[in-house]
Amino acid sequence: MKLITLTLILFVFCFFGCSSTLDAKYDRAHIPPPKSSTYKNYPPPTSGGKTLATQKPYKIKGVRYKPIANATGFVQNGKASWYGRKFHGRKTSNGERYNMYAMTAAHKTLPMNTWVTVHNLQNNRKIVVRINDRGPFIYGRIIDLSYTGAKRIGIVGPGTAKVRVTALGRATSYSKKTKDPITFKAIDYWKGNFTVQVGAFQVKANAEKYRYKLSRKYKNSHISTFTNDRGTFYRVRIGRFTNLKNAIRFSEKIITQGFSSAFAVAE
Repeated sequence: MKLITLTLILFVFCFFGCSSTLDAKYDRAHIPPPKSSTYKNYPPPTSGGKTLATQKPYKIKGVRYKPIANATGFVQNGKASWYGRKFHGRKTSNGERYNMYAMTAAHKTLPMNTWVTVHNLQNNRKIVVRINDRGPFIYGRIIDLSYTGAKRIGIVGPGTAKVRVTALGRATSYSKKTKDPITFKAIDYWKGNFTVQVGAFQVKANAEKYRYKLSRKYKNSHISTFTNDRGTFYRVRIGRFTNLKNAIRFSEKIITQGFSSAFAVAE
């Protein structure tokens, strides 16, 4: 009986203790071939606003993350990892489909569509990738690279490496030949057009009713329509601001008045 118990304990320890290694081996063994030998960095899609993604704070495994509004001068040292086949084709945080052959990456707080240099401090290789997802949510890791990005700086084999991440900004022009970004502009979320979202409905009549109720007390009560793979949503928003700080202050104020899900957004 003791021998059986000991064997079971060893099996459980090995299975869970080596799960990340097994996952990495599975990913490397099941990498589908790319359609071409190189991946072109075509400009990301836009929605007419500052970004497809929201700057709304979020919580993962009990930890709260607050995306930064301006990445000017952002430099961070830590571990980089990568994600591949398992997530290929899935939606990223900014609404795009994850392409493991694209030069993209996930970061917990950098503004979406920020281009960054990732310098592998262990072999001195460098790449430039665009942030289009959130993560990684494993302690000590600061950026999750696409398969191609990780391969170019030698991370696919070991799985992780110590890197330095430096923000470049939003790409403003691309090479006609390679489609790689060549000039950048700092992303600044502090200035622009902002409002505060207080609710979202799938039934338009309910959204209209709520907007009308709010219009009696709050200026610029309006509805913004949004459609994704889950359907169409009617987002009710109030207020108009020319900088993010004032929008955040207003959202924090009305949260104390009962708008528990209020948050500032760019329009």
